[in-house]
Amino acid sequence: MFRWYVVNTYSGHENKVKQNIEHRVTSLGQKRHLRQVVVPTETVTEIKDGQKESKEKRTMPGYVLVNMELNEESWSLVKNTPGVTGFVGASSEPVPLTQPEVDRLLHREVATKVATKAQFNIGESVKVVSGPLSDFSGEISEINQDAAKLKVLVSIFGRETPVEVGFDQVKKI
Repeated sequence: MFRWYVVNTYSGHENKVKQNIEHRVTSLGQKRHLRQVVVPTETVTEIKDGQKESKEKRTMPGYVLVNMELNEESWSLVKNTPGVTGFVGASSEPVPLTQPEVDRLLHREVATKVATKAQFNIGESVKVVSGPLSDFSGEISEINQDAAKLKVLVSIFGRETPVEVGFDQVKKI
């Protein structure tokens, strides 16, 4: 029976371990025992200089998921792959993941969350580039990562006025 197992690797070597396992499966003729190797990732949107940039980010650094039928041959094939430090679970018997865990790790949710990371700091000067206050400049007083918004102190009629804008509505000066 095919189940998902978590394999521990050297951090930063996840993609190389994935390639090594897939190569060993092919060269040793084990395709009937090993179905899929996955490096869990998520898409993160970062805003740099007012431009949105999507990047793939590993959600579990140092781990790879393997869908396989556990037997002596498949266990040995994965365990002896360069870069693999072992299976997660008891040393003698790997522990398979439950289906809800697999769904969560492989992002099989109804709605996928896209994280946004700000490249702004409090006190930094920015210029509003879109919206009703475009072409106004100001200083950042608050950063709300969850809502992807900034509170900018803009000078309107000679008075500093706090204005809430999105990360994508401003650029650094």
